[in-house]
Amino acid sequence: MSKFHTYQIASSSGEKINFKDFKNKVVLIVNTATKCGLASQFKELESLHQKYKDQGLVVIGFPCNQFMGQEPVINEEMQSACELNFGVTFSLTEKINVNGKNTHPIFNYLKSHLDGFLTSKIKWNFTKFLVDKNGKPFKRFTSATSPKKMQKDIERLLKM
Repeated sequence: MSKFHTYQIASSSGEKINFKDFKNKVVLIVNTATKCGLASQFKELESLHQKYKDQGLVVIGFPCNQFMGQEPVINEEMQSACELNFGVTFSLTEKINVNGKNTHPIFNYLKSHLDGFLTSKIKWNFTKFLVDKNGKPFKRFTSATSPKKMQKDIERLLKM
């Protein structure tokens, strides 16, 4: 079992999300914020989720309030906002930190395997990590990268 598959986290509704359930699945992890100017990416992420979920893609949003307070609401309100405003049906976790001393372990793990530009630190909301079926971090995408531009990489990993 890979290190990736040992992690777990609570969903926005408090249920446990166990990463061992993602064995043999391609996982897309995104730090999200409903009040961010990039929140329109929720719709593109949902589109990827709908298109590839039956082929083995798992999309998980990790809400984070570390960037200019752009995720100020409690977990339940955030879940509702994502559903109502963006049609999100993919999994959302409880709010977490992606940088600093309270960084969630999954982000420490991902950042240790996939550096960003100049540093491994997450620079903004909607940084994306693609993990292969074996739990190996495959590629990191910047906040500015449209989820649509990730399709070729997702398709490649799904075929492996």
